[in-house]
Amino acid sequence: MTYRNVVSAVVRALAAETINSAGGCDMEPRVQASKVPGTLSGKEERMLDDFWIHGRLHKALLPRHWNALVAKFSTHKGRKVEAIGALRPLIASPAPKLFLYKAVTAWAIPKLKGARLALAPEMSIDVPIDATPAKQAAIITAALSAERVKRNRVTARSADMIVLADSFYDMNTWDLDGRPESTRREWRRKINDVLDEMVAEALKEAAKILEAEGLLFDEQAA
Repeated sequence: MTYRNVVSAVVRALAAETINSAGGCDMEPRVQASKVPGTLSGKEERMLDDFWIHGRLHKALLPRHWNALVAKFSTHKGRKVEAIGALRPLIASPAPKLFLYKAVTAWAIPKLKGARLALAPEMSIDVPIDATPAKQAAIITAALSAERVKRNRVTARSADMIVLADSFYDMNTWDLDGRPESTRREWRRKINDVLDEMVAEALKEAAKILEAEGLLFDEQAA
């Protein structure tokens, strides 16, 4: 299998881990099955290639490069959070720790249009005063059950992504000392530049690895 470009290869490799860890695809039996010709379908072979690339890049790349790719491209919630935490100490910035934490997190988890964090609103339940205690309890139980079903639907829709509250992206909450907006914007720009540079370096190194394995599509040879 060949990949059209290095970004495609990285995204697919990181997605393969997410699918595997979520229980959607147990790769170890497939790794063993791959040793027997004809035992894997085309889709399974592609998934196995993605999973192999994941391990190859993880082993070969420098930790900062690997963490930069995971923070930027992974959809695995746990791995993404770990990578964000690993990148923060690598960034030299005059910004306070809270600002640095929020800037790196917002870079790795940008605000998506239409994606909102579902906050638990207050409930209002109309319970008749003249109803019996048993009837009042039944009304409350039914209302709570309906609200729980509603919230579960919202949660399920965003289960595959990390969604931060809109307020998280407000830079006024990043600096408790109230420094000028121009200062905060400059801090954020430089932090983002460092992170983008890490990703660019990581992709460059990943491309070398994939090219050496003959896994990148060669347009000149096509």
